[in-house]
Amino acid sequence: MVTDTSTDLEALLQHVRPAVRRQHPYLVGTIPDVRVKLNQNESPYDVPPELKQAFFETFMQVPANRYPTEQSYQLRDALAEHLNHDPDGILIGNGSNELTYTLGYTMIDPGTPVVLPAPMFALYSKVVDLFDGKLISVPPLPNLRFDAGALLQAVREYQPAFTVLTTPNNPTGLAMPLSEIEPIVDAAEGFVVVDEAYVEFTEEVSAQTLLGRYPNVLLMRTFSKAFGLAGMRLGYMVGHPSVIHELMKARLPFMVDRLSESLAVTLLKHPETMQARIASLKAGCQDLYQQLGAMPQVEVVQSQANFVIFRTPLAAADIMKRLAAKGVLVRNMGGYPELQGYLRVNAGTPEENKAFLAALNEAL
Repeated sequence: MVTDTSTDLEALLQHVRPAVRRQHPYLVGTIPDVRVKLNQNESPYDVPPELKQAFFETFMQVPANRYPTEQSYQLRDALAEHLNHDPDGILIGNGSNELTYTLGYTMIDPGTPVVLPAPMFALYSKVVDLFDGKLISVPPLPNLRFDAGALLQAVREYQPAFTVLTTPNNPTGLAMPLSEIEPIVDAAEGFVVVDEAYVEFTEEVSAQTLLGRYPNVLLMRTFSKAFGLAGMRLGYMVGHPSVIHELMKARLPFMVDRLSESLAVTLLKHPETMQARIASLKAGCQDLYQQLGAMPQVEVVQSQANFVIFRTPLAAADIMKRLAAKGVLVRNMGGYPELQGYLRVNAGTPEENKAFLAALNEAL
């Protein structure tokens, strides 16, 4: 029997790697049964009932007692057709988060340099730290855009194992034009990971156009945002087949279940449904930007994603608390040093957007 004393426990925890102990678990605070949930950049739309029915009919033919394949070949092939890309150059993951960890396993040894612009999705810097890599963080311009010139300089100076560019960027919603991305790719001896989780919402040209000329480009995409499958955990990486082959060696097997795979394949067969929803969310996000911009006490950043960030003269925590009291949940972005005072709200249904704006007006 183990004696439960603080001294014994602390001695036991010394066996946990220091890189893990200095981290914090990824937790998103939420409120049960919230009326308007606009804090996680999710789609407000569930899969249409008729598509769910078609999916269930397909899934009835899948033997649940059997392991899934090592790679989701059915979904991989459907994506290959959707993207007009070699199927051997696509890797399916249990959300793009899992693929981010696979990047760490594949490329980061202690001291390995990795270039990350700021601010960006915090999981990337966490993975660099967990694998004891050397993080080279590049601050943004005053307008919160990535500093493409400084990124290019950092890539030339450190020649990192990989550089990550998120476009459109979470948490700002700002996108990088291809004219800024390509010089970085061209200068990099290592990989350039272009995270396009919100690519369906932007007017900028996708970095997919670089894949044929640059084998060091890796695209990261997700089914969680535009496709509305955040609850099913599906992401994918696109790159040169030889690179994907190496990544396959590092990732855990059987990561994507048959249920998620079947639903994603069903959605890809109905692009008209997805395009209508994407158009609705883009219009809703633009309306949020205009409505917030019309409020005299609000400063808002124009976005090419499905969300916007904004700030008011009041503390972000106070505004968030007042909105929550009215059944509206948004995200406090104060965890990013560059975004002190900012809140983030994603586009919901027209009714949810209206409820948020009314609650914010009252809160102010």
